[in-house]
Amino acid sequence: MNLKIILLLLVLIPFFCHAQDRITGRNFASRSEVIAKNGMVCTSQPLATQIGLDILKKGGSAIDAAIAANAALGLMEPTGSGIGGDLFAIVWDAKTQKLYGLNGSGRSPKNLTLDYFKKQGLDKIPAYGPLPVTVSGCVDAWFELHSKFGKLSMKEVLQPAISYAEDGFPLSELIAFYWNLSVDRFKVYPNVTNTYTINGKAPDKGQIFKNPYLANTYKVLADKGRDGFYKGKIAKTIADFIQSEGGFLSENDLAAHKSEWVDPVSVNYRGYDVWELPPNGQGITALQMLSILKGYNFRKEEYGTARHLHLVTEAKKLAFEDRAKYYADMHQVDVPVEELISDEYGNRRRALVDENTAGKYNAGKVSAGETVYHTVADQWGNMISLIQSNYRGMGSGMVPPELGFMLQDRGELFSLQPTQANVFEPGKRPFHTIIPAFVTKDGMPVMSFGVMGGDFQPQGHVQILMNLIDFGMNLQEAGDAPRFSHHGSSTPTGQSSEGRGEVHVETGFDAEQILELTKMRHRVAYSPGEYGGYQAIWYDAEQKVYKGASESRKDGQAAGY
Repeated sequence: MNLKIILLLLVLIPFFCHAQDRITGRNFASRSEVIAKNGMVCTSQPLATQIGLDILKKGGSAIDAAIAANAALGLMEPTGSGIGGDLFAIVWDAKTQKLYGLNGSGRSPKNLTLDYFKKQGLDKIPAYGPLPVTVSGCVDAWFELHSKFGKLSMKEVLQPAISYAEDGFPLSELIAFYWNLSVDRFKVYPNVTNTYTINGKAPDKGQIFKNPYLANTYKVLADKGRDGFYKGKIAKTIADFIQSEGGFLSENDLAAHKSEWVDPVSVNYRGYDVWELPPNGQGITALQMLSILKGYNFRKEEYGTARHLHLVTEAKKLAFEDRAKYYADMHQVDVPVEELISDEYGNRRRALVDENTAGKYNAGKVSAGETVYHTVADQWGNMISLIQSNYRGMGSGMVPPELGFMLQDRGELFSLQPTQANVFEPGKRPFHTIIPAFVTKDGMPVMSFGVMGGDFQPQGHVQILMNLIDFGMNLQEAGDAPRFSHHGSSTPTGQSSEGRGEVHVETGFDAEQILELTKMRHRVAYSPGEYGGYQAIWYDAEQKVYKGASESRKDGQAAGY
């Protein structure tokens, strides 16, 4: 090849590496922020976003719209959500000028014991089947949220999802991909094929799918309320099915379930108060990381440098060791939340970090005794940060007959080691990965956001916040920027750390910076598809407008009016 042509190609290659050039903002942004005055809805499925907008335009609150969108996602994105799973939410109530937290996670069967697993020779709770099934908390959480903050009736709120379930909807691209993988995995279990396939095959992108079973279930909820799920025919169907498959979930377990209103907790990061929910979720992991990271200064141009990736990774490793040792259901275990997120403890943990070399850490000493995220803001100033999941995508594989949904497998996240805080006990809530987040400044709302993706979620929260606060990105850029994730820390299920672990990166980071990271003794690997999905709403108090963002890693959409 002619030398001049080779040199020309070498010059042009950096330009071809961008998906497109943008006149404004950063090249990795997939689009501009969405800006609107009266309301904003951000979900991982455009039809669900439109449902939420319709509810807002009818006079519904942000909470009404979030429930309506969540019901639609249980139909349209069952690969990440559904009423067989749990729900967590943080709500900013404009009337009381206050944040409210809701823990809508379910408990383990009361008739299942740690001895049962030992007698079965199990050292880990299985991922699928009847044993990891815990009580589904989603429906009760809907009705708790609605009773406190709703404006429309639940019949109005659930009707759009009922109509789509009966009339059908076209599958979007990414959801169709995961739907196909899930059906292949779960078709060995009863009722999966006749609930989630068309003539025995998973629906393709653009194909119209209907779920009349789920439509009927939603109609029961609209008519009978939360008791229509936790008592009566639906509860009996769930319990009988799980027990017939060898599980332990009972009608009494379902009838006894109740969500819990909790106070969100926070740390201040460079003038912004970042709010998470206390355990049994992992939200305070993000707060622990921020407590460590706020001791370092970052210049705007430092995004993506080896120093940036190294310090975030070290903070993650420190926080995750505490997560593995201390986080559990706070009704069963004394979790030292305030100490773990305190400045003093963050300073102690930061002192262990070598700024030039990857480390291996133990938990600190304290005085201790797949998923969908969406966010909505309304014309009155109410905002909700809501996350909901079945775990491992679709869940346990257990689909009760003719109800239209799969039950979660959250029980897999219990430990079977008696010395761990998160050890399995009857009637206990398991460690949870799904976490909503909220940001205030000077006591007023700034941002409602979340990042899906299992163990990545607290890492994602921290990266989004740093992108916004430290690196000066806008809301859309903060979500579209390349991400990284550390693997190999100790877990709440009993797995010990794997040395220094491994840092996984998306494309878009500079090769020289990755080389510098390896010189710091980090193992680095390219790994696509494990960085969740992000939705966010920012309230601009000066202009009195909402800014919305939904990233390109999902099928999602941010829309306002």
